[in-house]
Amino acid sequence: MEQLRSLFMELGLSNVRSYINSGNIFFDTESADREKLTMAIEQHLSRALGYKVPTFLRTIHELQAAISQDPFHGIELTNQTRFCVIFTNRPIDNTVVLPQHSSKNDMDLVAVNPREAFVVWHIINGRPPSGKFAEGIIPPENTSRFYHTLVKILQAAKV
Repeated sequence: MEQLRSLFMELGLSNVRSYINSGNIFFDTESADREKLTMAIEQHLSRALGYKVPTFLRTIHELQAAISQDPFHGIELTNQTRFCVIFTNRPIDNTVVLPQHSSKNDMDLVAVNPREAFVVWHIINGRPPSGKFAEGIIPPENTSRFYHTLVKILQAAKV
């Protein structure tokens, strides 16, 4: 994580810190152009590391709004389920009929906002999901975090 933090500092970003070994980096910037900043970070990381690193930027306010959406309200969390948030840079179709079920019925898409999808994973025979949602529902370039981890990331970002 030290190397990753230093790469972000090389871009002139300030107050750079990380959340454990998760790849989540917090920083301050004067840039208001998310697309340009995302491109700059991705290009810098690719040159420095030698491989593509998709980057999904969110502000503290945006993370708080996603959590406040309470997307899993009324759904029981059990030993056989996990709550997951999928982050994208491209818009998610907010007209999709919910819930959507994956091809193997091992995931349920229960809520969306413009750039996050909220999914319930079903652990079947001790295995995480391997199904897929219908093409076009969630943009292919994405990353995910468990909901409880997202809450911890938000708390750490506020420090």
